[in-house]
Amino acid sequence: MPERMLQFVRLPQQTPDKRDPAARRADFREIYADFQPARAAAQASRCSQCGVPFCQVHCPLHNNIPDWLKLTAEGRLEEAYELASATNSFPEICGRICPQDRLCEGNCVIEKGYDSVTIGAVERYITDTAFDRGWVRAVAPRAENGLSVGIIGAGPAGLAAAEQLRRLGYAVHVYDRYDRVGGLLIYGIPGFKLEKHIVQRRHDLLAAAGVQFHLGAEVGPDLPFGELRARHDALLIATGVYKARDIGGPGVGLPGIVPALDYLTASNRQGLGDTVPDFASGMLDAAGKNVVVIGGGDTAMDCVRTAVRQGAASVKCLYRRDRANMPGSMREVKNAEEEGVEFVWLSAPEAFLGDDCVAAVRAVRMRLGLPDASGRQTVEPVEGSHFTLPADLVIKALGFDPEDLPGAFGVPDLALTRWGTLKTDHRTFMTSLPGVFAAGDIVRGASLVVWAIRDGRDAAAQMHAWVRQNAAVAIAAE
Repeated sequence: MPERMLQFVRLPQQTPDKRDPAARRADFREIYADFQPARAAAQASRCSQCGVPFCQVHCPLHNNIPDWLKLTAEGRLEEAYELASATNSFPEICGRICPQDRLCEGNCVIEKGYDSVTIGAVERYITDTAFDRGWVRAVAPRAENGLSVGIIGAGPAGLAAAEQLRRLGYAVHVYDRYDRVGGLLIYGIPGFKLEKHIVQRRHDLLAAAGVQFHLGAEVGPDLPFGELRARHDALLIATGVYKARDIGGPGVGLPGIVPALDYLTASNRQGLGDTVPDFASGMLDAAGKNVVVIGGGDTAMDCVRTAVRQGAASVKCLYRRDRANMPGSMREVKNAEEEGVEFVWLSAPEAFLGDDCVAAVRAVRMRLGLPDASGRQTVEPVEGSHFTLPADLVIKALGFDPEDLPGAFGVPDLALTRWGTLKTDHRTFMTSLPGVFAAGDIVRGASLVVWAIRDGRDAAAQMHAWVRQNAAVAIAAE
């Protein structure tokens, strides 16, 4: 092992420089500067090159993290990129938006007194360098195989599957109801975490590889599902989950109470230069308003930090549990606090007050009780602890549920689980319909982008195996 590794004993953990909170509140640019080469190499050299790399074990893609850290420390960046991209279709995206503090970095075996390796920042640095130096090229199949696959959904799962299947020589057609490729990467995640040209760059690469995109194509009455099945040798459903979970209570129907995705989509479209009537009218614009976001996940963090950048008068995040039990990334919580967001822990809404529009949220303090069957502590209200928060805009960030795909697609035989997700064979990714596969959030429920990429890649492999087997059977029958 070269002397340049194991430097965690003398080098402290450092991340790329972060822009000053006052400056980053004024725009939607990413908050981290680029890693300088010398610093990136130094941080990569902190890796202990342990025999059982827990960072790799706890990465959904099982990325070869210690190996590409070592290559980065040695200045062998092109090899590092080849290794990083071998298991990850979009390493530059994961390096930006993965909750590394809960995954790879959170499981780094370096003693916690020394702090973990900054894996995500190095991953971003490797791939950005590869793009800058022209090492990233469109996939090129060795030969066309004469077979065709259709993918419904141009989000991370669908795009990862499209790349893998195109590499195998399939004619790949991706159908999406939106006007841009990327799904939540474009419309759900704000630019301060993922600038949109990063996603567009991958779209361009896939198009250059021969993947054909059909945008504004909603499967259903206008594009019959049966027609797609007849057109392709296999189909993959990778639509994601978009239906917002609702909240009850008096006044919940007042204007000014909006779902998180509606709010984030309007903000992202505005940033992309689209005309957004609800934003122009002020309905989905937080400027000058007292904003209350209800929820504690990463979507809630995206909402509060977006509201700050839109010039909200105040931004509060109302969450029924405490900081330690918050499902969102602690890194995102810290960034939000730096930018002026106030967290109201152990609090839950009871009612929404106002006449023609919401004007306040009446909430109650909560306390943590005994663990439930899952091991997580229950929450219960504290009697007589009611309080009121002024609110001109309330954003519901309580998670997402799947839409009724059998109804939307007009395919009642498409089986669902009791949670409303698509029912698949966990080994083959096939749904109840032969030749129709599913991957990503529409199968596992709302989850992380990195899991969607993993599912898309795995589903592509299973689709390839099924199509080849079917082709062999057809040839034998002739």
